[in-house]
Amino acid sequence: MSGSARDGGRDLAGNGGREVAVAADGGGRSGVVLREEEEDLEVKLRRIMDNVPVRVSNTSGSSAGSGSGDFHQYRQMRRREQDRLSRMDTDYQKRKAIAEFNMRREERLKAAEERTAKKRLKRQKKKQKKKEKKTKTNNDVEEPKDEGVEEPDVDGFSDDSGDSKEEGEELKQ
Repeated sequence: MSGSARDGGRDLAGNGGREVAVAADGGGRSGVVLREEEEDLEVKLRRIMDNVPVRVSNTSGSSAGSGSGDFHQYRQMRRREQDRLSRMDTDYQKRKAIAEFNMRREERLKAAEERTAKKRLKRQKKKQKKKEKKTKTNNDVEEPKDEGVEEPDVDGFSDDSGDSKEEGEELKQ
């Protein structure tokens, strides 16, 4: 769909050709989506404000001097302008506070995630060492101690030396 002259030639139905990130946190809205929606709203507002004519009411004519009601008209216009400026200022302060809060929140979440990752790594190392220790003790029990070292026989006779066979033969006789 192409935009018409009425909407400024802009495609209001689509997302303007930009890719929008979809939230993966279980139904919440992503910060990227909100920023793009906010930008779209600001563009629309700017376009509307540019196209709306400024109407100044209660203007005095070229030949008129200041009468008794001009002061009250001036005060009313001044009050309206002051109200508009204060609304703009409070709106700016709110947006600034929200942006700062979101920045601090993201920093806190990032720091918490780093701490969690560090503790997770520590737990995994501890678990791995415990597992290695357990397998090491199981291997020590199942395997003979050293194959190169001979253990003495219980009866005092050795199978390897010829002397013990002779002694064993002597005992039989």
